[in-house]
Amino acid sequence: CAASGLLTCSMADDVEGNGAGEGGGPALDEEEAAGMAGFGVGGLVFNVCLLLLALLGVYRLYWRRRSGAETECKEPALPKMKKRDFSLEQLREYDGLQNPRLLLAVNGKVFDVTKGKKFYGPDGPYGIFAGRDASRGLATFCLDKEALRDEFDDLSDLSAVQMESVREWEMQFMEKYDYIGRLLKPWDEPSEYTDEEDVKEHSKQD
Repeated sequence: CAASGLLTCSMADDVEGNGAGEGGGPALDEEEAAGMAGFGVGGLVFNVCLLLLALLGVYRLYWRRRSGAETECKEPALPKMKKRDFSLEQLREYDGLQNPRLLLAVNGKVFDVTKGKKFYGPDGPYGIFAGRDASRGLATFCLDKEALRDEFDDLSDLSAVQMESVREWEMQFMEKYDYIGRLLKPWDEPSEYTDEEDVKEHSKQD
């Protein structure tokens, strides 16, 4: 009986041991699965970080190249022009094509509008006025070639309102751009300006 009981107990222990092994098997598999799942999430995060770093590197490289290209394309600023007078023929040289400097005349005064290239350059909305007397076009709000005269334009046919508009434009240009000199009439002689007068004039514009 004792032997039988011992055998029974031994068999029971074997069954419990096997049960624990079978029951423990799935528990161990769950831990491994959880570990593998954690590794998968961590790997995904790691890959995302690598992708973001790669994109950041590409963006920085693009920005540096773009900044370098803009620096190379940026034209150096022209020195201030010395004060002098112009005939119509002399003025036409400064249209942004024959010469990079842009000049135009308003009410008998010549202004350097080079810094306003986006407006008065060859591709600007008012590029037609570069190198020309813009008085009539500004007074009549006309941007066609018919507003430009190949000969000296005394503006004598403009109305009082139009002439007032010309004077207002003249004041605006005086405030914003460098005054270079006079637009000569056919019978005028150019004035001689000293360096001192030139410095004083530019200091007023600054």
